[in-house]
This record gives sequence, C-alpha cells and structure tokens, in this order.
Amino acid sequence: MRKLTNILVTGGAGFIGVNFIRFLLGESAASNEFKGRIVNLDALTYAGNLISLKEIEEKFGGKRYFFEKGNICDHTLVEAIFRKYDIDTVVHFAAESHVDRSILSPETFIQTNILGTFSLLEAARSIWKDTEGVLFHHVSTDEVYGSLGEKGHFSENTPYAPRSPYSASKAATDHLVMAYHHTYGLPVTLSNSSNNYGPYQFPEKLIPLMILNMLEGKPLPIYGDGRNIRDWLYVEDYNNAIWTIMQNGLAGEKYNVGGDNEWENIKLLNKLIDIVSAKINSDADALRSTITYVKDRPGHDRRYAIDCYKIKHELSWKQSVNFEQGLTCTVDWYLSNRDWTENILNGEYKRWIEKNYGGR
Repeated sequence: MRKLTNILVTGGAGFIGVNFIRFLLGESAASNEFKGRIVNLDALTYAGNLISLKEIEEKFGGKRYFFEKGNICDHTLVEAIFRKYDIDTVVHFAAESHVDRSILSPETFIQTNILGTFSLLEAARSIWKDTEGVLFHHVSTDEVYGSLGEKGHFSENTPYAPRSPYSASKAATDHLVMAYHHTYGLPVTLSNSSNNYGPYQFPEKLIPLMILNMLEGKPLPIYGDGRNIRDWLYVEDYNNAIWTIMQNGLAGEKYNVGGDNEWENIKLLNKLIDIVSAKINSDADALRSTITYVKDRPGHDRRYAIDCYKIKHELSWKQSVNFEQGLTCTVDWYLSNRDWTENILNGEYKRWIEKNYGGR
C-alpha cells in the first residue's frame, strides 16, 4: 500500500474533484486512512465552485487543505506548486468534460485536456525524476472507447474509438499518460469510469438538469428517441475506486470503473420523475407531459457499459450504493441546496445557455 502524503488534486472545485476532496477529508473510511495534505489547483472556470468546499476550507484551510487558483497549462505555476508543497501524488481530474460544449468549442478541450495534461506530466517527470513513492493518477472516461451495440461491455483492452472532440481529447491524454510511464518510467495509474452522478454535479449534466427543470416548470429535453444507454455510477463509489487504485493499483495499469447499472435515458428520466414528484407532492403525469424530444447530438454514442472485473478481482473494490439509493440521495441534495444551484444558474452558466441554446 502506497503512503500518499501531499496530494495535488487538479480540478478540485469541479463535480468529482469536490466529492473526492470531501471523501478524503470528510467522514468516510478513507479520511481515517489519509493523514496528509491536499492542494486543490483549479482555474475556476464556469463549472468550478469553491462554495462546494466551504466546510473543508473552514476546518482544514491552511493546515491540511490548500487552494491554488490557476490553469494547469501554466507550466511555471504547476512546477512551483510541486516544489512549494512537496507534491508526491497527483490526482488529475481537471478537464473540460461536456460533450455539447466540445462540439461548439473544440479548441478549449484541446488546450485544457491535452496540453494541460502534458504540462502536469512534464512537471512530474522533471521534479520527481527517480523519486520513489510518487504517483500520477489520471482520471478518464469510458467515452474514449466509442459506442457499443446491444451486447458487450468495455474492458481495459477495448480499442479506443472516440467520436466527439471531448472523448478524442481524453483518449489523447490516456495515451500520453501511458507513454510517460513506458518512456520515462513515470509511476502512473489510470481509471476510466462510466457516467457519474450525485451531489455537487454541474446542472448541464442530465440528472441535475432534469431535476432542476422539474422544479422550475421547464421542459425536459431529451436527445433523439431517448433510448441511448448509459451505465450510472454514484460519485462516492467512484472516488472510493480511485482511492483504492491510488493505494494498491499497479503502476502502468488502467482500471475500468462502472456501476453495473445500465439505463435508457428515457427510462432514467421517468424514474427521476417518480422520485421528484413524490418528494415535492406534484403530479408525475403532468411532469411527463413536459418531456420534449429534441434533435439528436452529432456523433451521439448509442450505448456505454463497463466491465469492472479487473478492479473488483484484483483490488477487491465493489459498488456500495444502489441506483435507487443514489438517485434518492441526489434528488434530496438538490432539493435541500437550492442556494447552491441558484448561485450557479444566475451566473456564467445561464449566460452560456442563453447564448448557445436560446435559454433552453
């Protein structure tokens, strides 16, 4: 088991990064294992929100938690942070991640995802050199594998076949990370996960978008025929998997992480409607009447499904939150944290939606 002392979390103000920091410094079992420091490097673009870490800052700020605002493409800054905090571990979440945005503005995805990862790898290579006990963990997606047919699952050996600028940029970073391991001996691990959901997720993503649209009486837009299939994974389970890989995963190995939980988008939406309508005492049929089928996304992958055999059998990881529990907890969180969502929806995100989608 690796001893992880000074962890640089890139993109720690985003959805999964926030939950990872709270996982290590909160009340989870992992927080009892981890006694070191976390440095959160985030550029605070539209999806970054430090309000999500307010309690962490109040309890651990300046002692075990430190925030550095900056862009991962700024190599000078990244090297300075490595030296200042004696970084021995990187957990690389920072990325542009929304497929729709990548279709509209691909350049940003190339800059942040590819060149930003390159900047981090170069800093790790130059500063760590032959240092033992260091690790670069890269957080990636199942979208690098492309689209599945009606049967089969993505394994770690599935050939890459990205179909959007977003997934292509993540595929490039996966290859780059592994190349630094094979060429320079950099100790790396990599995780490719299915769709994450849970608290603090930015409301451009399917589940929080639908919850908030229901609360605000807006239409519930769904792409194409609504039968695209995704494998859903609760964010705490994913962070538990990442922590497991960081501690016990073999250098140079990648691990697929999924929920074993496939849902058609339209069936997921109907499930959400049932949960939300019961929580707010509204008419489920009235909510269903607002479902609006919209033109499909270009290059929209039909189905994703993850084979988790490797991480389950080699590292003894397993999911702990079933979908009913996870969805209910997620809905409860958004209902109880309207100030958080209002802060986001009245800011840059609202202006972006109005510009690109006419306010939809």
